[in-house]
Amino acid sequence: MVEIVKPALEHLPSYKAALERGWSPDNVRLQEATREQLAAIERDPVAFLASLDDPEARGGPITLPDGTQVARLPGFRRWIWDGEASGSIGFRWQKGTAELPSHVLGHIGYAVVPWKRRRGYATQALRLMLDEARAVGLPYVEVTAKPGNPASHKVILANGGRLVERFFEDAAYGGAESLRFRIEL
Repeated sequence: MVEIVKPALEHLPSYKAALERGWSPDNVRLQEATREQLAAIERDPVAFLASLDDPEARGGPITLPDGTQVARLPGFRRWIWDGEASGSIGFRWQKGTAELPSHVLGHIGYAVVPWKRRRGYATQALRLMLDEARAVGLPYVEVTAKPGNPASHKVILANGGRLVERFFEDAAYGGAESLRFRIEL
């Protein structure tokens, strides 16, 4: 059984082990994000866990891949869990609107550890995160995926997503072509 859990000290050793195996919870910053998270866990595990749950956007600015810093949006991260860390899924939004700034690539982003892919974990985690998104009061969420990522397209479509546009990502991400899907809540 797969669930999404709020990151806690009891889950941290398994999550850290996944990072140490080379997995990254960040599909954009990859190993840079892995190194940063391992260092943060080493420095202060409690503060690291607290940083993953920020629905009031109290944390510092976010650094984009090109080095630009932008204000943090409200959001939180959950860990995909099947008895051990199996991935990560995050949700972010702007208060009072379903719209997102151009530098935010969707409301929800997820990553499953490579050794547990193709088991439906991402599909189940996204389905569970949609319940969390409904609680915020959004009418819909957007999820983006690269055109060459049919596995992610399948996850989004299985959760009621529909393709709304092809677009070019913000310059901070290199301006690559991407697909935007919308899931009505």
